Amino acid sequence: MSAPPKTVLAASPEEERAIRDAVRHVDPATLGPGRAIAGPEHADRLVEFLSDPRVSEPIYDLPRPFTRANISRWIVDFAARREKGEGLLIVTCDPEGPIAGYSQFTVWPERASAELAGAIRADLQNAGGGGAGALRSFDWMFEELRVRLIGLTASLDNTRSARLIEHAGFVRMGERESLRPDGTIRRSLYWELARAAWAAGGRDDEAQS
Repeated sequence: MSAPPKTVLAASPEEERAIRDAVRHVDPATLGPGRAIAGPEHADRLVEFLSDPRVSEPIYDLPRPFTRANISRWIVDFAARREKGEGLLIVTCDPEGPIAGYSQFTVWPERASAELAGAIRADLQNAGGGGAGALRSFDWMFEELRVRLIGLTASLDNTRSARLIEHAGFVRMGERESLRPDGTIRRSLYWELARAAWAAGGRDDEAQS
C-alpha cells in the first residue's frame, strides 16, 4: 500500500482541485506512443506480463496472485481512483500487442504529491529504455498532473532502480516500511524530488511552488 511522502506539503483548495481535475481528465495524447489508460481489454495481457517474476518480484504492492479476477479488480480500482483524482494505471503496449510495461501513479492532491511505481518487460530491461521512460514519466507528472513533489521507493536490494532514481536527481531520505496487500511489511529505500529541483536540473530536498 502506498504511503504519502515524508515531506508534508499543504495544497491550497485551488491547487488541490486543479490536481484532481488533471488526473481525471488526462489527455491520452500526452501519454506518449503506445501508452494508454489501463482498461478491461488489457487484463489478460497484464496477467501474462506480471506472471514473469523478473518483472513483478521486486514490486511489493501488486495484486497477487496474478489471476484475471485480481488484475481486473486492480484495473477497476484504479478507474475509481482516477474518478477521485487520486490515481492512474497506464500500460505500454508493443505494436504487436504484448504489454511492454506499466506505470502506476498514486496521487495525494491535498498534498500536491504523487508516487510512481512500474516495470518493463524482462527482455527490455537493462537496455536504456526503462531509464528514459522513467525520466519522461517524472516530467509528465510535474507538468501534466501538476504535483510539486514525487516520492519513490525501491527494495533494499534493487540496485538497478536505485541507480536510476539517484541519476534522475532524487534525494535519498533513508528507509520506510511499505505495506504489502497481504499485510506484511517490506523495508524500502526511499527518495523524494521537488518540482523546483527537477526544473533546475539539480538536487533539492525541499519542495517549492
